[in-house]
Amino acid sequence: MRYTQAPPTRAASAVYVTLSAQVFSLAALVVFEQARGRQLAAQLAAFGGRPQGAAAEAVVGAVTVFAVLMMLVAGTSIAAGAAYVTWLVRARQANDRSAATGPVAAAWLIPGLNLVAPAVLVDQVWRGTRPPAGQRGRWLALLTGWWLSWLAMLALVTVRLPLDSSADGLTGVGVPELLFAALAAMSCAGTVRELTRLQQAARSPLASLRTLSAKPHDSTPITRPT
Repeated sequence: MRYTQAPPTRAASAVYVTLSAQVFSLAALVVFEQARGRQLAAQLAAFGGRPQGAAAEAVVGAVTVFAVLMMLVAGTSIAAGAAYVTWLVRARQANDRSAATGPVAAAWLIPGLNLVAPAVLVDQVWRGTRPPAGQRGRWLALLTGWWLSWLAMLALVTVRLPLDSSADGLTGVGVPELLFAALAAMSCAGTVRELTRLQQAARSPLASLRTLSAKPHDSTPITRPT
């Protein structure tokens, strides 16, 4: 029997929830940036980065909100990453129980390799489910859309981070980053849903066979009419 573990449906649900939380927290941060970021950055610069005295009380509340939003974005991003890695490990083990967790960690953590390897690893899981013929093109379009939108969002955030004093606003994160993040989250959830669905479909016939084999045979003698 090839499928030795159930498809990771609960892990998939955790991915959906954490990705949604990540996008909503990032959206809140972008709204704050658009409404208050530039002004607050200018006020903090006027105070030398350390607001003091009565004149600084006006910015204390805004700084607190900004700090909370940053923690939410960081926390939901970490949670989404952990949920996704957990799902991927279990999805690989649903195809092959002996699948090691090392390749998943290496694919995401090794610099340079992590620009390509995660998508390749997910594609290997898809091929391991032995999907019906004719679905390869649709799957590659979904996988490519996810990975390119993720790389685009990552590039935008890296380029727009305020690495020097000339950066505009507090973080440099704006609407383009939010749009690519939302697109990456939706397409990522799409790949997770597709793989989980295929594994459930592949497991269902096996579950039916196990049920039939476990069902006791009817030993009632058949009486033939005379």
